[in-house]
Amino acid sequence: MEEFILSMMNQFGYIGVFLLIAIENIFPPIPSEVILLFGGFMTTYSELNIIIMIIFATLGSLIGAIILYYIGRLLNKERLKKIISGRIGRILRLKNSDIDKADQWFDTKGNKTVFFCRFIPIVRSLISIPAGMSEMSLGKFFLYTTFGSLIWNSTLIVIGALVGEKWESILNIFDTYSHIVLILLIIIFLIAIYFFYNKKKKIDK
Repeated sequence: MEEFILSMMNQFGYIGVFLLIAIENIFPPIPSEVILLFGGFMTTYSELNIIIMIIFATLGSLIGAIILYYIGRLLNKERLKKIISGRIGRILRLKNSDIDKADQWFDTKGNKTVFFCRFIPIVRSLISIPAGMSEMSLGKFFLYTTFGSLIWNSTLIVIGALVGEKWESILNIFDTYSHIVLILLIIIFLIAIYFFYNKKKKIDK
């Protein structure tokens, strides 16, 4: 995977970065850290400009995020309720009111969530789907996604440019960060499920 990424970037420059970041947003397992750190390093030995590199990376982030946003719009609240009202809902012990509560939460916390999730591995891509499902306005989604992506992309590209040939050693630090964050997210998710179902049991009684 890494060899393919580096080859594409060396061959296509800005366009390669744009396409890879857009794909990374749709398929999170593709590591944005490799793309962005190497992109920064490329500006030290080629004619590529660091500012233009950041712009193309951010445009790629936006394209990928908007695609997932519209997938979320297709899987809207009403469709989810239809799914929940069937067998899946009974298995998961979910009701339409749970969908309404989740939607209401996103309506009040969605702006901050979309922004801060841009710094979290995997989640930075997937957060676009619930944003679309809750019908968050495209303008707000675009704004917070742009700022979050711009900060993340700029940070990694600038670091890649500063460390130069040592960019791969910095990649190890970001890999560790990603693993720690993912473990914490899994723990938080499991705790949230535990409390959610415990609360439902008390209400059902």
